[in-house]
Amino acid sequence: MRRRALMLGGMASLALAACGGPPPRPLVGPDGLPLPTLYRITPEMEAEIGYRMADSVNTLRQAAGAPPVALDAQLTAAAATHARDMAVQNRPWHFGSDGSSPVDRLRRVGYPGRLVGEAISETYENELQTLAAWMENPSTRAVILDPSATRLGLAWFQEQSGKIWWTMVLAA
Repeated sequence: MRRRALMLGGMASLALAACGGPPPRPLVGPDGLPLPTLYRITPEMEAEIGYRMADSVNTLRQAAGAPPVALDAQLTAAAATHARDMAVQNRPWHFGSDGSSPVDRLRRVGYPGRLVGEAISETYENELQTLAAWMENPSTRAVILDPSATRLGLAWFQEQSGKIWWTMVLAA
């Protein structure tokens, strides 16, 4: 009798476990790859993003034999102005809606140094995926790894749709 009760109990457990069905399959696109998930920047994340990017840039620079860069508030202010302006213009390019260049934007925030370069992006990707894409492009890679750079500014503007306009400025 006891054996029978144990057997029935075990079978009932297996039957209940099977009720859950197979685990849900990830949604995939026509190419067979998983569909991207929306990267939403929350207020809690905002303070961390610049430091994560600076750490990642410095790791890449160290591997290339370039000295580290430090986050700079003036460069970040210039980058923030441009990220928002690109969203307003709905196009990623290095000139502001008023015709301003990256050098003009540095002057406007009072940065006393020299512009090394600017990297921009229109994407739904997070900052590290964006950095990886910049590193695949020879011109933005050269800016990021330029040994004369000593300062970095990073900013973004995220639209309601989730699209993010990234701007990174490197200067000496």
